[in-house]
Amino acid sequence: MTWYAIDVRAPADAHDAVVAWLVSRTGQAVEERGDGTVVSFAESEAAADALIAELRAETGVGVEAERRALDEVDWSTRWRDGIESRRFGRLTVTPSWLPAAAAGDELTVVLDPENAFGSGEHGSTRAALVLVERLVHPGDRVLDLGSGSGILAIAAVKLGAAGAVGVEVDEEANEVARRNAERNAVADRVEFLEGDAGVMGPLLGPVRVVCSNILRSVNTLLLPAIHASLVPGGVAIFSGMEEPEEKLFLPELARAGFTVVDEARDSGWWAVAARI
Repeated sequence: MTWYAIDVRAPADAHDAVVAWLVSRTGQAVEERGDGTVVSFAESEAAADALIAELRAETGVGVEAERRALDEVDWSTRWRDGIESRRFGRLTVTPSWLPAAAAGDELTVVLDPENAFGSGEHGSTRAALVLVERLVHPGDRVLDLGSGSGILAIAAVKLGAAGAVGVEVDEEANEVARRNAERNAVADRVEFLEGDAGVMGPLLGPVRVVCSNILRSVNTLLLPAIHASLVPGGVAIFSGMEEPEEKLFLPELARAGFTVVDEARDSGWWAVAARI
């Protein structure tokens, strides 16, 4: 199917009204360019022509619009664009289609995130991986809450953890994670379960390391469950938070009985490790 872009130019005093009309009419965001052009999208040539006709009829004189066909994209592989091999201390994370994947090194995580979060390309995942590399010890049992593509659980086992369990509400993400575990020959040491992290965490513990790369609000809600999931002296790695959220999350950590032992930052994202 060929999609069409619709380039719209309107007088300055009508610009905001045109943008609002396009968003309301299509249910999609629009692209605003520096020259004042607004770009909307339609799924076919006929749909683009109908949208232009309706736009001209309803928004008045002075609005110009023209359509152009977009190149067809294979979205089954487009998600690969821009993903590259990365190093995190001793650990390398690489997609399966790059040469580093062929090395088969014990400290290389070969990962295809597909549509699950966690490729090593996002600052929150990278910051979490830095702390996983520093803090996971041989023989540890690890719990990964909101496990997504399985990257943190798989990395922990590659670093010597005896076993890891990921908990994720999205069963499709779990299927991706299981494929990644097979790809890394760690499926016998990593398990991915569907469910509520707050309920399942304490049932799956006690473990020495818990990873929680979610959102600050969710991390805060999970603090009691994470505390209950850890052995005495165990450490939790929290990520998924932007740097300005540090001042909001640290007091919550202290109130929940955690002591900060390490942190990492990457591209405006902040991760923190705390011990009970």
